[in-house]
Amino acid sequence: MTVRRLLALPVLAALLAGCGIRSTEVPTDFGAAPSKVQCSLAEPDVSTQASRGLPVQVFLLCGASLVAVDRTVRVPNGTADSQRRVLVAQGLLDQLAATPSAAEKEAGYTTDVRGGMNVGGPHPGDPEDALRLSTPPADLTSFALAQVVCTFSDSAAAEGDGSVVLGGPGREPLRRYECTDEVRSRPGTAQPPPTQVTDG
Repeated sequence: MTVRRLLALPVLAALLAGCGIRSTEVPTDFGAAPSKVQCSLAEPDVSTQASRGLPVQVFLLCGASLVAVDRTVRVPNGTADSQRRVLVAQGLLDQLAATPSAAEKEAGYTTDVRGGMNVGGPHPGDPEDALRLSTPPADLTSFALAQVVCTFSDSAAAEGDGSVVLGGPGREPLRRYECTDEVRSRPGTAQPPPTQVTDG
């Protein structure tokens, strides 16, 4: 009996050795697996969205960058072009300030734009494409400013050249802000490049 046990030990040891984890030179990461839905949403139903209003895109924060998300804004038929631009801008601001949907939250989307901000058209002497915010652009966080600039510059609220003219509610100088690739990829550290607007 004792001899049989002694003979079985090498066989058992060999079997156990085969079950071990072999060493490897490839580094491994035992952290949680990344979510496959990060910054990715199901394709929207464009026809349904169009029936609810004007299809637009707003830029939300996801990870460390800005990502475009489909939305709609309502603009009454027959609105004059100058007023239409302001209504679209206000609708975009409201969408930026809205709490992301459950699906967007799960995918990692957030916003740094706070509610209650309004936008108006140009003051006398301003360029006709100027938009004036109730909160001066300089008082916005870098994330919120990047969201507003990129959302406006890519919409009917601007002239379609990748920039937007913004100012505060008073007589603060107007500045033309650009939404660059760097701003979209690093909104927390790359400020939208401003150029002061001197004449209307």
